[in-house]
Amino acid sequence: MDGQRLLDAVEVARAALVEDGHEPGAHRQAIAEGAWAAAHYFDADLTGYRGWQWCVVVAGAPGTDVVTVSEVVLLPGEGSLLTPEWVPWSERVAPGDLTAGDMLAADSNDPRLVPNHVDTTSALLRETVVPEVADDYPARGVEASAPDPEDLAEVAGVLGLGRRRLLSREGRDAAAQRWYDGEHGPGAEMAVASPFPCCTCGFYIPLSGALRVAFGACANEYSADGRVVSAEYGCGAHSDVVAPSGEGSPAYDAFDDGVLEIVAVGAGAGAAGADGEPNARA
Repeated sequence: MDGQRLLDAVEVARAALVEDGHEPGAHRQAIAEGAWAAAHYFDADLTGYRGWQWCVVVAGAPGTDVVTVSEVVLLPGEGSLLTPEWVPWSERVAPGDLTAGDMLAADSNDPRLVPNHVDTTSALLRETVVPEVADDYPARGVEASAPDPEDLAEVAGVLGLGRRRLLSREGRDAAAQRWYDGEHGPGAEMAVASPFPCCTCGFYIPLSGALRVAFGACANEYSADGRVVSAEYGCGAHSDVVAPSGEGSPAYDAFDDGVLEIVAVGAGAGAAGADGEPNARA
């Protein structure tokens, strides 16, 4: 059998589709798939599969003229309607997608987080005993006492004790860049129009730690209340803004309505008088 016989086996391929219960459309092309196989393509008029094609692979063997069908498959053609490329859910989640009741776990290798030190808070809060002092050591004035729990809690909070993971340097830098470039950064329209920066405002509460110099929280209910703002951000509700004095400057002088004379106008208002002129009152 030669390859041309396989390329000419259009009706064999069509019959295979019909036998499977399909209704193939026009034959589009036949492509040789090696010395003993060929693929025939037909239009597929199926709802929801615009531009797809039926593909029937036929095959032959040396020493025989019998054409057999290897497989029947539906394949996308040029301009066909396809599903979007799969994107893992972890890459599809965008800021603002999280709603009440949702759980969004950070990866174990999230670069924004680093492991914390061992939590020793419970041990620190236990009663502390002064270490034994050698017999020849002057222990006068040494008193055994337990540390103040409030002092220990403050130190533990600063060190981050009690949390399994802490913000990494990469996570901190990424957050700082987002805030700086965001709607409460120095490049925002509000900040550009303001003559005063937030760092000089009485409503500005600086953050702690490494971000203290660059960012803080706004405590002005009429501005960015409760949001992180750049120290270089600004708005018209700055604590040093001076209210305008006086009662204002009208654009025009006040109009005296006393110069008008109110006249009752009858049904014949505007009619011509005896001299042919319209009736009027000055």
